[in-house]
Amino acid sequence: MEHPSNNHNRLKAVRIGIDTYQESVVYMRDDCHICRAEGFGVQTRVRVQVREQSIVARLNVVESDAGLLPAGHMGFSKITWERLELTAGEQVSISHPAWINSLGYVRSKIFEHPLDERQFHAIVQDILIGRYTDVHIASFLTACANHLDTDEIAHLTRAMVDVGTRLTWPQSDMVVDKHCIGGLPGNRTTPIVVAIAAAAGLTMPKTSSRSITSPAGTADTMEVITRVDLDIDSIRRVVREEGACLAWGGSVSLSPVDDILIRVEKAMDLDSQGQLVASVLSKKVAAGSTHILIDIPVGPTAKIRSQSAAQELKAIFEQVGRRLGVVVRPVITDGSQPVGRGIGPAFEAEDVLAVLGRRDDAPEDLRDRAVLLAGQILEMAGASPVGEGGRQALQLLESGAAWQKFRAICEAQGGFRELPVAAHRYRLPADQSGSIAAFDNRQLARLAKLAGAPNAKAAGVRLLVKVGDEVSKGDPLLELCAETPGELRYARSYLEQTTDLIRLQR
Repeated sequence: MEHPSNNHNRLKAVRIGIDTYQESVVYMRDDCHICRAEGFGVQTRVRVQVREQSIVARLNVVESDAGLLPAGHMGFSKITWERLELTAGEQVSISHPAWINSLGYVRSKIFEHPLDERQFHAIVQDILIGRYTDVHIASFLTACANHLDTDEIAHLTRAMVDVGTRLTWPQSDMVVDKHCIGGLPGNRTTPIVVAIAAAAGLTMPKTSSRSITSPAGTADTMEVITRVDLDIDSIRRVVREEGACLAWGGSVSLSPVDDILIRVEKAMDLDSQGQLVASVLSKKVAAGSTHILIDIPVGPTAKIRSQSAAQELKAIFEQVGRRLGVVVRPVITDGSQPVGRGIGPAFEAEDVLAVLGRRDDAPEDLRDRAVLLAGQILEMAGASPVGEGGRQALQLLESGAAWQKFRAICEAQGGFRELPVAAHRYRLPADQSGSIAAFDNRQLARLAKLAGAPNAKAAGVRLLVKVGDEVSKGDPLLELCAETPGELRYARSYLEQTTDLIRLQR
């Protein structure tokens, strides 16, 4: 039980306006009588209560003579203010939070003991209400990294679904979805697949994450085309009108703990197999999906590097899906080189629009890959006979039906936006003549991120060659783009130190 606050532990709320993303943070003066009486210090976890609401937050202490906080006041970061629905000057109570019993389960997992569903639920619930510091979350993620069996992955997935919002779709008994596990730059097939599936009459309420470790997630790419931060009512309206949406899942509390874990994973550059499966399936189940297609690219520099590893991951997805009562169809695809021409939100959006708009310069590999995956969904949903899904998907694309549906979805979400253009560019010349032998997907993704992607929407890499192309010495291989000269210099310094980012053979 939380310790009750008394009248002496009250301060007035003031909004500081600092963006701490998903982490609840509060600020107190170093001369505050509550800090001294309770023994609060920097990084202490404190329980803050207002009316009937409470939250556990991390405390930062500010100097009393800095002028940031008036005496008798407590400061709140943007997310903490919003979670507590505070008004300026409102009285808040501060106390010590209860002991976190679930940390014992984390310590047990560190020593490789299996956890049951009750234990995972306790951990997930404590993470959701802010009882875990980032260090605690990082410990949990590290303990679980490649140390979860199939039952544990199912337990974690179910717990992540249970603590968030879960959507239902009365207009359809079958709800389809699609996800790529990542690791392949430019592989932005989802908007095209959604448009084709919706044009075929399927229900596909697509909620996507922002980037974890890549230069762009589907939500990052779609955000340069249209609005993606839709609330639940807006998502329901768009799906009711058009059969599909392309929204950011982080705005609607679908598996909200996943967003918290992703924030810490991103800082750690960690994307483990068990957490990946739980992350993907928790979002899909929470969105009401019944039939889920998983794209698993395999290649020497992709996230999954061997066919055996891909088959293992495929089996885990299928097994966890059965435990959760959904149909999961993983498809193993070619991940040997980037897809399309662009890496980064605006460039990937340009490729998507080119394919849907049936432009002559549309990247064929992106189109063919999207048609393959859309065909699999049509067959899985029974909208096309087995073996005919690809042909039907291509017909919906070539007829313009998918483009019309995509336009309608974007209009329903808020209309089209003009794609941003990077102001600073550099073209990398070939240092010898020869043919393009291979790309390093990981180095290309890192290069685009160093240029500013995905936060800088116009930043990234435009590829000017594909595997098998013949080039002469001095021919441009890629164009590096940034929104500021400093980011361009930073990315170029990395480019100058890399080897075999694009491998040539004579």
